[in-house]
Amino acid sequence: MASEDRSRLIFILEDDRQLAAILARTFEEHGFETETFGLIRNLERRLSQIRPALCFVDMRLPDGEGLDLTVRRLRKQKIPVIMMSGVWTEIPDRVIGLEMGADDYLVKPFSPREAVARAKAVLRRAESSDGAPSLQVARFNGWTVDLASHRLTAPDGHDVEVSTGDVRLLQSFLSMPQRVLTRETLMESCGDSTAVFDRSIDVRVSRLRQKLGEDPRHPRIIKTVHGAGYMFAAKVEWLEGQRN
Repeated sequence: MASEDRSRLIFILEDDRQLAAILARTFEEHGFETETFGLIRNLERRLSQIRPALCFVDMRLPDGEGLDLTVRRLRKQKIPVIMMSGVWTEIPDRVIGLEMGADDYLVKPFSPREAVARAKAVLRRAESSDGAPSLQVARFNGWTVDLASHRLTAPDGHDVEVSTGDVRLLQSFLSMPQRVLTRETLMESCGDSTAVFDRSIDVRVSRLRQKLGEDPRHPRIIKTVHGAGYMFAAKVEWLEGQRN
């Protein structure tokens, strides 16, 4: 069955029924539709019928890891995802969640209103990305990226898998090459401006460097400017549209 697209529908995958109910009620008060699930398999079954605008996914569920769902299904369908975790000190979970392509990350306990604010920010970015009519294909150092289709092609012609977060970060660099971008600027463009893990942009940059085959000790494309931020040092050629 072809999945139906619903622009105001949010799926909540959370086995804590009380938290799921609170989130659902808060989102509905702000004009969203919601469906809640306590098991991964139930959400996956529903995904074959309808495509939500966004998914909130708990890190650990009774029948598996939320990260597995993010990698196996949501990323492939380009469905934005916000991960949730219940341990304040579990920094590796936050890092792994971002590395796996989560669009944002919330650590419990959090305010339901904060969840709504994060969701709106993620959805705005997704809508902006979907609606961009030009400047979709760029080339640098032999690499080619199609921002619309999220396709990154290496100099030797093979495709490298990238997440929505990777593409947003790369787009930020491509739009302002040869300029120093602060962590705050990059965090805002990637949607991490309110993230509890304020070094998440370093994780994203490190991941993108790896996918670009960079030597972490001597990167040539994305350079660290100590005390300031990062700079995209490669020359950028836009193949569709023109940049002023």
